[in-house]
Amino acid sequence: MKILIVKRDKLGDLLLTTPMLAWLRAALPQAQIDVLANDYNAWVLDGNTQPHKVWVLPRVRHAGKLRIGAALQTARMIWQMRREHYDWVIVGNGEESPRAIERGLSVKGRNTVSYCKSAADWPRLSHALPAPRGMHESRSVAALAEVIGLKLPEALPAPLYILPESGRAFAQQWLASNGVQAQGYVVLGLGARRAKKQPSTEQVLRWAEQIHARWGLKTLFMWTPGKSDNPLYPGDDEVAEPVLAANSPYILPFRGPLKEAIALVWSARTSIFPDSGLMHFAAASPGGVLGFFAETAISPSPAQWGPIGPRAHYLEADKAVAELSDEAVFDKLARLID
Repeated sequence: MKILIVKRDKLGDLLLTTPMLAWLRAALPQAQIDVLANDYNAWVLDGNTQPHKVWVLPRVRHAGKLRIGAALQTARMIWQMRREHYDWVIVGNGEESPRAIERGLSVKGRNTVSYCKSAADWPRLSHALPAPRGMHESRSVAALAEVIGLKLPEALPAPLYILPESGRAFAQQWLASNGVQAQGYVVLGLGARRAKKQPSTEQVLRWAEQIHARWGLKTLFMWTPGKSDNPLYPGDDEVAEPVLAANSPYILPFRGPLKEAIALVWSARTSIFPDSGLMHFAAASPGGVLGFFAETAISPSPAQWGPIGPRAHYLEADKAVAELSDEAVFDKLARLID
């Protein structure tokens, strides 16, 4: 049996597909299980031996410009995938994604499976399924494979990310240059894109002081650079700048690329992140994560997007994370640190 999982969206979403890959590998040890990703997210699977092959499509449009070479490379790769004659092409999204469905259909497998709002809109799908409600994204994606004849287990494997050796080397060098030992700090990150979903400046400063007083740990402070009103890439400078201006002896600022940030998360005692891709990576790390959610009546809910794994916890605020009490936060932190 040949199976292709189409996963062309965000980094955290691809990470949440690794439980499905591990389940399929265990349930179908003789099957060929491949993944179709793109050059933006495919590195999430580097070192992961669950898929046999990861097809990496280049972005045909980048910065608003058509890349002719990338378009030709994509056409050639689609032709190569058609020659595989996949038995099942599974569009691995928890809800309808028209672009992903079109990409899955272009492979021309014997069966193409996807969630969609209306089966009538996608007559070329062999299995047009209604998206489940109230299910975690990782389980929604995995449930698509039940059409093969498998039964979704009560518990899926945890998400898996293999930290590359270059990441370990970077973390060792960065920590040594800043006089910090591995496991000697807690990562506290922003990057939720909405102010209500991330801690306030006052909380960051207060928590860093309390973390040091209680456990003797530093706080490695991460944030997304830029202004919050940037329509394309909202940043966290409004919260970060006063934190940096306070010049706290307990805070180490880090404003670096994503892969390097993940490497530092892997060496932390534990991490604190609002709902974001980094939260999911931290959940898969040795130290685990405390995630934050807010106003989930109109924002993503932890029931669907909460961090998962053996060391994953979260808190949900009614309106904003700024409402959360220090007592509630440190009760969860103690479970991760102690």
